[in-house]
Amino acid sequence: MSNTSIYDNPDHELLRDQIAKFIAREVEPHADAWEEKGMVPRDVLRRMGQAGLFGLMYEEQYGGAQGDALTNLVFAEALSQSTFAGFIITVLVHTDMASPHLHHAGNAQQKEKYLKKVIAGELITAVGITEPGAGSDVAGIRTSAKREGDQWVLNGTKMFITNGVHADLYFVAAKTGSGKRDMSMFIVEKGTPGFTVGRALKKTGWLSSDTAELIFDNVRIPAGNLLGEEGKGFYSVMKNFQTERIALAAMAVGHCQQALKLTLDYVRQRQAFGGVLWEQQTIRQRLSMLDAKTRAARQFMYHCAWRVTQGHDIVQDVSMLKALTGELVNEVVQTCQQFHGGMGYIRETAIERLWRDARVLAIGGGATEVMLEEVAKRY
Repeated sequence: MSNTSIYDNPDHELLRDQIAKFIAREVEPHADAWEEKGMVPRDVLRRMGQAGLFGLMYEEQYGGAQGDALTNLVFAEALSQSTFAGFIITVLVHTDMASPHLHHAGNAQQKEKYLKKVIAGELITAVGITEPGAGSDVAGIRTSAKREGDQWVLNGTKMFITNGVHADLYFVAAKTGSGKRDMSMFIVEKGTPGFTVGRALKKTGWLSSDTAELIFDNVRIPAGNLLGEEGKGFYSVMKNFQTERIALAAMAVGHCQQALKLTLDYVRQRQAFGGVLWEQQTIRQRLSMLDAKTRAARQFMYHCAWRVTQGHDIVQDVSMLKALTGELVNEVVQTCQQFHGGMGYIRETAIERLWRDARVLAIGGGATEVMLEEVAKRY
């Protein structure tokens, strides 16, 4: 299956090759142990930062490459050729879901203080939006921030926060007024008094990614830690969702590609009913159709990223993309697992891991049903 697209340039191919070599050298031989530990080692993330992979879309003055949305998509898709999604999401939360808040809304002082270290992999980031009673309904958050002199005081709880245990820097959404969308974003450093990790959450998949509950109990931060304009946090979150959802689509497409590759190799070797499984017409045809769907979804994904570079409003397109790929990856991976028979249900096989890890892609970052409502209300 070719990984080129009509939007590619030679730099994209170099980036794909760089990431493929990094995954082969630094990830695949070691990631089983990371699954057991529930985290990606920090030295691995620092090496990614030192290789220039954490600042592809950020300003050169802070160590970034000032790439565009297509470059960022190439990065996310290349990363998703790994079969260890816990590693992938650990990185993508840092590069595409958390730190973009600093890039888009941070002032010069905030960027000078934090962004260089974020790009270098010296500071790992997380974003705190989801709460026990507010997931896809961002406007329903209850965490509050009140101004007291030259400080903000935060109170509340966040839930399902990826990188929540081991991050150094958190971008936190909190209500700053009585209006439903009256919220702001704040920078909170690990170790701030009153800010604690309530518990590390045990998940079905993404096992090498740490996920946590965060508790803010009268957390006092400097007034200068307000990120962007007061009261505009809701719109900042909505804007960043588009980057996040394209990255999650890339993850889904990468899982589809890997599942199909693993299964094609398997059914061409597996003996059953007097021959190899590939000789069964129904298997050949179903895999062919799933490959066709994957290729079509991939081209739509690249088209969405291209539209970002052209300055178009892509909320409807990206909502379609997120819904489509979140459902497709579950169809592809489950079918591929089925064709592996009993081996597809054995821990430590790549197809079983992909099956566990794929499920959340129809839930996290905007559940399929929420995405389809975003599409429908824009007709």
